[in-house]
Amino acid sequence: MQSASPFTSKIYERIVVLDFGGQYNQLIARCVREAGVLAEILPYDAPLAAIQAGPHRLKGIILTGGPDSVYVEDALNCDPEIFNAGVPVLGICYGMQLMAQLLGGKVGPAEVSEFGHTDIAFAGHRLFAGLSEEETGEQGAGRHVWMNHRDAVLQLPPGFTAIAKTENCPNAAFADENRKLYGLQFHPEVRHSPGGRRILQNFCYEICGCQGDWQMADLSQTLVADIRRQAGGSAVLCGLSGGVDSSVAAALVHKAIGDQLTCVFVDHGLLRKNEAAEVMAFYKDTLGMNIIKVDASERFLGKLRGITEPEAKRKIIGEEFIRVFEEEARKLGGADYLVQGTIYPDVIESGHGKSAVIKSHHNVGGLPLDISFKGLIEPLRSLFKDEVRRLGETLGIPKALVWRQPFPGPGLAIRIMGEITPERLFIVRESDWIFREEVAKAGLAEAVWQYFTVFTGVQTVGVMGDGRTYDFVVALRAVTSSDAMTVEFAELPYALLRKVSQRIINEVAGCNRVVYDITSKPPGTIEWE
Repeated sequence: MQSASPFTSKIYERIVVLDFGGQYNQLIARCVREAGVLAEILPYDAPLAAIQAGPHRLKGIILTGGPDSVYVEDALNCDPEIFNAGVPVLGICYGMQLMAQLLGGKVGPAEVSEFGHTDIAFAGHRLFAGLSEEETGEQGAGRHVWMNHRDAVLQLPPGFTAIAKTENCPNAAFADENRKLYGLQFHPEVRHSPGGRRILQNFCYEICGCQGDWQMADLSQTLVADIRRQAGGSAVLCGLSGGVDSSVAAALVHKAIGDQLTCVFVDHGLLRKNEAAEVMAFYKDTLGMNIIKVDASERFLGKLRGITEPEAKRKIIGEEFIRVFEEEARKLGGADYLVQGTIYPDVIESGHGKSAVIKSHHNVGGLPLDISFKGLIEPLRSLFKDEVRRLGETLGIPKALVWRQPFPGPGLAIRIMGEITPERLFIVRESDWIFREEVAKAGLAEAVWQYFTVFTGVQTVGVMGDGRTYDFVVALRAVTSSDAMTVEFAELPYALLRKVSQRIINEVAGCNRVVYDITSKPPGTIEWE
């Protein structure tokens, strides 16, 4: 079941991003939106008619990176007509190489591959306007960018000139000003390319001529109008988890249709300590929303008994959520639409375009096919997490709620490796409470994007009270991010880690060892399952 297309009540400037499957592709769209321009992602093979379709004004096209080589058999290709569409086109990495090959250049294996920070020399070009100090290395060694390529443009297509070079890549960027076609061999979208976001901003404004009409305050009005048009006079049910995304979605829909909305909060037995009581108190007593609490913990835990595979857990939880919502809708006399707090990273990681399925989010890939609702209302489906937070602030949602750390819909089920049992739930729930409490005491609650504990399922030998133990290992996970697409582990103070470890081992029966996860994303994910 698909939700309605968003942003249809206002005409925006629009940059289309064609997805060739690179790991940073979603960051490109996010950077363009940060610059104040609507970016929409379409599959790499979208025909020109689809790219030009829709109410929004097409101002430019970006071809993303990808894992393939453009010269191999069955290499991913785009509609060549996009280069004659009358709008500027920017190719990044694979996108640059594809542009070169399709327009008469030559692409092949580079003599020297480039990965990571690479010194670069820029020509004077408006694509690089205003970079002076932004592209300076940390030690002042010179400008650098983030490279990730084995192939290179060996011969420029007719009409193109090189506008940047590195020691091993003479065509690190190129331009055809007559046709407004541009290419970057490096990745401007990642933070490892200082000034890269300025380059994307320059593409939007200096080259595509955008004015910047993508603003959160205006967006809330657009989304409210979209919701009213989709829902009409129908009864609407919202699956409210208490997390940031579902909260903003509920507030947005409530603003649009008022009492037509009923929120259902499902306690699936996989919540954090005291979570159910906190959610009900805030939404019912503080915000005055029409909210129903359903205690379905025995139902969910029964369905999950004996299940160890992560994808199976997610799909079971996704289906049971829907079934509970359907039952509650029938009790209310029926509801045509179901509201979900689905956001763009949920869609991406569940498989989008050429992107791989990383994990099926319970509200996307975990949804059953036979849903009784007429349709889904997912107003945040095309927004990144930071956009959701800013939207929440424009709606007047309290800062403490908008900026609380994310909590996944499947809850503690994906923080328990292996089978879910009462003992394991106790260990992860109590250890998580201690971790959150100590992070708050240290004054770091807002500085860290997300922090929690994981039941690893691993047992190790320990010594407690002069006796041998053979108990479980708990992992601490704390990360910093702005969009959940890429994260770095949080460099928490050793004193804090020591205090948390001591408390967990002393206070949580069944745990005798605590470790700290220092994996970034990629290659890891935020949650362990």
